[in-house]
Amino acid sequence: MTKIHIIGIGLIGGSMALDIKLHYENATVFGIDADENHLEEAIKLGIIDDKASLEDLDKADLVIVSVPVDIGLVLLPKVLDVIGEETLVIDVGSTKLPICEAISNHANRRNFLATHPIAGTEFSGPSAAVRGLFQDKTNIICEVEKTTFKLQERGMELFKKLGMRIRYMDPKSHDKHIAYVSHLSHISSFMLGKTVVEKEKDERDIFDMAGSGFESTVRLAKSSPVMWTPIFRQNKKHVIKSLEEYISNLTHFKKLLEDENYEAVFNEMQNTNRIKEILNGKK
Repeated sequence: MTKIHIIGIGLIGGSMALDIKLHYENATVFGIDADENHLEEAIKLGIIDDKASLEDLDKADLVIVSVPVDIGLVLLPKVLDVIGEETLVIDVGSTKLPICEAISNHANRRNFLATHPIAGTEFSGPSAAVRGLFQDKTNIICEVEKTTFKLQERGMELFKKLGMRIRYMDPKSHDKHIAYVSHLSHISSFMLGKTVVEKEKDERDIFDMAGSGFESTVRLAKSSPVMWTPIFRQNKKHVIKSLEEYISNLTHFKKLLEDENYEAVFNEMQNTNRIKEILNGKK
């Protein structure tokens, strides 16, 4: 691959650009972004080589769509309208069913590979891009059978070079499961942050007592609302279901404390401790 076009030069798009430039020495990486300042910053940081526009995509070997998921729904069909016959188009959004449905009948559906690299930090913008972000991370691929085999191979070669593990999943299952392990954790972090920020209005020294446990738990509350609001909107059904179950567990735990049932409190925590073995096994 020599001509790479990345639409959306933020954390994910920018990090992919850095790794692509490392592993594909002859590649020229072009950036497309609604924010002109992002493009200028990305060029200065060496993330992209030059700017481009949608009209240039017919010459691309690879197009990576890395934009908020609501924009992706509108943008992706336009991208597929203008690409060349041999162009592979990848999106990296955190919801998969809406985007797969949006282009299901497009004439160039075979050029599209629906992916979700489960990697990231709480930071955004070109300066957040880092090399090696995707090493040993899972990449969910949906509806792989709808992508022409030659372009599948091109995508798999890229993911291998970036160090990602591949998992295949249908879009509905992806959106259901990701609500629990990603979307719910972001909501939890935002609301914990909100609770403490509101308390801080009355007790100014509360943040002086915040240790590493609080910082690690609330870290995701620094994530971009521009990115996450559309995700919650698109995955509303599954997010609400996960929230109902989470709230039920919180209410139950509160009731145990009210009833001074500390043996049950202990058991609740001890039974949940097995998550350590689950996560260690995943690693």
